[in-house]
Amino acid sequence: MTVLPDDGLSLAAEFPDATHEQWQRLVEGVLRKSGKEVSGEAAEDALSTTLEDGLTTRPLYTAPETAADTGFPGFAPFVRGGRAEGNAADGWDVRQRHLGGDPVRVNEAVLADLENGVTSLWLTLGRDGIPLDGLARALDGVYLDLAPVSLDAGAEYAEAARALLRLYAEREVAPAAARGCLGADPLGHEARTGEALGLADALELARTAAAEYPGIRALAVDALPYHEAGGSAAEELGLSLATGVAYLRALTGAGLSTEAALGQLEFRYAATADQFLTIAKLRAARRLWARVAEACGAPEAGAQRQHAVTSPVMMTRRDPWVNMLRTTVACMAAGVAGADSVTVLTFDHELGLPDAFARRIARNTSTILVEESHLARVIDPAGGSYYVERLTDELAHAAWEFFQTVEKAGGQAAALRSGLVADHLAATWAARSKKIAKRREPITGVSEFPLLSEKPVVREPAPAGPTGGLPRVRRDEAYEALRARSDAHLAATGARPRIFLAALGPAAAHTARATFASNLFQAGGVEAVHDPVSVDPATAAAAYTASGADGMAVLCSSDALYEEQAEAVAEALRAAGATTVFLAGRPGTAPTAVDEYVFAGCDAVAVLSSVLDRMGVAS
Repeated sequence: MTVLPDDGLSLAAEFPDATHEQWQRLVEGVLRKSGKEVSGEAAEDALSTTLEDGLTTRPLYTAPETAADTGFPGFAPFVRGGRAEGNAADGWDVRQRHLGGDPVRVNEAVLADLENGVTSLWLTLGRDGIPLDGLARALDGVYLDLAPVSLDAGAEYAEAARALLRLYAEREVAPAAARGCLGADPLGHEARTGEALGLADALELARTAAAEYPGIRALAVDALPYHEAGGSAAEELGLSLATGVAYLRALTGAGLSTEAALGQLEFRYAATADQFLTIAKLRAARRLWARVAEACGAPEAGAQRQHAVTSPVMMTRRDPWVNMLRTTVACMAAGVAGADSVTVLTFDHELGLPDAFARRIARNTSTILVEESHLARVIDPAGGSYYVERLTDELAHAAWEFFQTVEKAGGQAAALRSGLVADHLAATWAARSKKIAKRREPITGVSEFPLLSEKPVVREPAPAGPTGGLPRVRRDEAYEALRARSDAHLAATGARPRIFLAALGPAAAHTARATFASNLFQAGGVEAVHDPVSVDPATAAAAYTASGADGMAVLCSSDALYEEQAEAVAEALRAAGATTVFLAGRPGTAPTAVDEYVFAGCDAVAVLSSVLDRMGVAS
């Protein structure tokens, strides 16, 4: 044994290894203090978090629980990255999205982005974006041999692609220098609109790209329609696999080799503020696609090209500034996971067309993470984490199972048209909506810590976008509907609906529950009015009357003070005109004078909707 010199730095190896059982006993002790008598694995279960897709996040992961060998970056199964060098050389491709009907304004934004850190462009063309005949103007002054272009033109993808290829020829861009994605995605368009498109044009574009443009991919496998319809991570992955396999069958049937067909696809996924799930999702996506390539006899050609987009579902319309934080986490997760290209949606994405400030913040998010935080210097930094490796493995298996379900139903097109996809996504979103309604999935600035006095951020309306297929959901939609009712009431009457918070006893007794109640009601646009001093039966009536409350009050205090004062204060509030008295919390002894209880885990959306109804706030 080598004896190290005593340099004052102790080593972990000097301590005996702790066993899993010892850790469980410590957990048992902590839980016992909170009134839970559980032991062994049950103690771990009590600290576990249930995710979608039947996955569970455990409180502790150890080496025996990791997945199989994930290989090396740039080698099958590509879990650790599609390229051996990863993003270490130059960072990930910063791809900014541009939409809007005015090619001149789009051009101004495009040039500003390219001059300030953006490395590729994502253009929405056709009836939902830039007119096809305005493409040349929108790209005026752009060095097309340096800036890759990715197109999104829906049903007009063939015309848009040909317009871009003509532009390359007119500007004498060498075919070998052109890079990007032509964006042909008939199945994705069908998911968005319900409109079925043929594959003939997509196959022709793929043959052209494969033969003449080595840096261009013809088809996009866009999983965003499924994410935006409320799908889980596994459903998003499974449906992207089913779409990719459908395209592979068509491409090889049209004469392309398997290797060439694999090289014509680019996959697009959502990156959310759940950083570990995003990391695991993108790693699992590469593993799954490598498995498909292996089954097709081309394992070394199975490196999936990935374009990650910060999730539109997580973006909020209220307190939109918080979206900057959400997109930063999502961008970090996508970059760490090894995405080839990352698009950070602007913080005002849900409000309309972004202004110059919003675009600047979006592009600088990647710049700071790459240039200042150096996140791209390490390839797959999450690799080797017991938790991440396990989550990647479990998510891959769940996604593969759903992929098989779609294949058994006849493939992606048949699953879309039969309603199988819509039904699965709707069920997933319904379950998640219950968590959001109960604030089990908090939304900062919306369901948690809302600011009723905030000034709205106003933007020019953006193109409506395609409709008719799968729905588009947003996490904030239920609370947004409640806040809209409050806004209309404010515009009509000059005041928001109000509720009085009756805080009993000293601050130590009522602060926690008063804060909880205030956040709860303000999430629905109901202004919570506090009395400056603690309320007792003698002052309750006067305080309620002075508050201007609309017939409702909430008692906030400790269980002990509820037993002593709740009945009397509730009666005093009723005498002052309160028609409904709530109580914050779930005390063991229920005061008979209280009408309803609000507590952590209650259905906040249902409570708030009922409150607004009883206050006479129009829906």
